[in-house]
Amino acid sequence: MDAILHFTPDNPPPDNHSCGYFTGHRGIRLRYAIFRSSHSVAKGTVVLLHGRNESIEKYFETIRDLNALGLWVATYDHRGQGLSDRLLPDPRRGHVRRFTDYEKDLQIFLTEIVLPDTRLPFFLIAHSTGALVALSAAPMLASRIERMALSAPFLGLSGQVLPTGLIRVLTRAACYTGLSGLALTREKQSLPFEKNIVTSDPVRYRRNQEIVEAHPELGLGPPSCRWLDGAFSTIDRVTRREHLTRITIPTILLAPTMDRLVPYDDQERLARNFRACQLVPIAGAQHEIFQERDLFRKQALGAIAAFMPGSDAEEGGLGAAL
Repeated sequence: MDAILHFTPDNPPPDNHSCGYFTGHRGIRLRYAIFRSSHSVAKGTVVLLHGRNESIEKYFETIRDLNALGLWVATYDHRGQGLSDRLLPDPRRGHVRRFTDYEKDLQIFLTEIVLPDTRLPFFLIAHSTGALVALSAAPMLASRIERMALSAPFLGLSGQVLPTGLIRVLTRAACYTGLSGLALTREKQSLPFEKNIVTSDPVRYRRNQEIVEAHPELGLGPPSCRWLDGAFSTIDRVTRREHLTRITIPTILLAPTMDRLVPYDDQERLARNFRACQLVPIAGAQHEIFQERDLFRKQALGAIAAFMPGSDAEEGGLGAAL
């Protein structure tokens, strides 16, 4: 039987885990894993939602940090990426039929995996696209999730060859003309560290490259027009005040001030209109906060440890995790 979790010499999986597959919305098979803390009394479970083109393996280090705080972690690969089912004949094309499919997968995961197999209370940590999904689903999660931490939520685009407005027009037109599965850009080779726009940490950047080099089936190419159009529609909806006022889950927004992918101004604007949210700027950090240098990661993990009740482990708090 093939291994469910993959590893490299510099990225072994955390101990004491279980993993497998569950059936998401419309029969899509999704890979998941649960990582248990070694603390005798669990302080709760974090549901961890990844960004686009990410997989469980990329978060092994962060999962260890959360386990050291006494928290279990339950996570899964989004549909169309990682080792979950791909949705187009070209497995490298990032695609989703409807963006709400992500929310339905999350609801199924909470009901069928998290609730019976982990420990209360439940928290949610989400990055980028995962944070957009969390924002969209949040009005329906108040009875399940105690608190949320959103890392650089995907609320806009910067640093693209084409203006965002033109990207919106082109993707909508493609969807209306039966070309929704196409991508606006060609797949690029892996960028050298000096040209990346997501982290200032060369060691973690190289580690993440090695994961995909060793296990290319985890990688993903550019998003389809359908994916982009669905993302833009979701952004427009979740940033309206009428949606944000329906979210009552206490939330922190970990916002990297040097984000070159999602504009910091968009994250700041969301926090101003989101009553249940507290903005936590991470000065100098780039988009992938959990893949950043220790200087920035410690700020993010420290905010999480202070915010999520019970996660400040007696054996030295956050310092024990780092």
